Amino acid sequence: MKITILTILQFLLFLIVFGAGSLFPPFHFEHVLIATPGVTRIFVADGLLLMLALYVFIVLVQVMRKRVRIAAPWTTLAVVLATVLGAYDEVRLPYAVGVLEHPCQTNF
Repeated sequence: MKITILTILQFLLFLIVFGAGSLFPPFHFEHVLIATPGVTRIFVADGLLLMLALYVFIVLVQVMRKRVRIAAPWTTLAVVLATVLGAYDEVRLPYAVGVLEHPCQTNF
């Protein structure tokens, strides 16, 4: 029961870090997904990078506490689920976490 609750809390933490890093990008890693005359869709990878850095930090703490066999698979499950949900939201919603749309600006 305790492991399940901790996994859910880690999942929520990873999802919040992914969303916050994508909405307030500290590193400005942007990849253009679609560039059309009307709209440009940009993927902001900062949230994904911050989430992976947090994952590495948590696993390193688990290694130092010698709890890798017990806790690391559950942490990995939480980060995979957060990544899948974040990617699903990016595909499903145009203004979802991580994807920005910028209208093309024309200079007349």
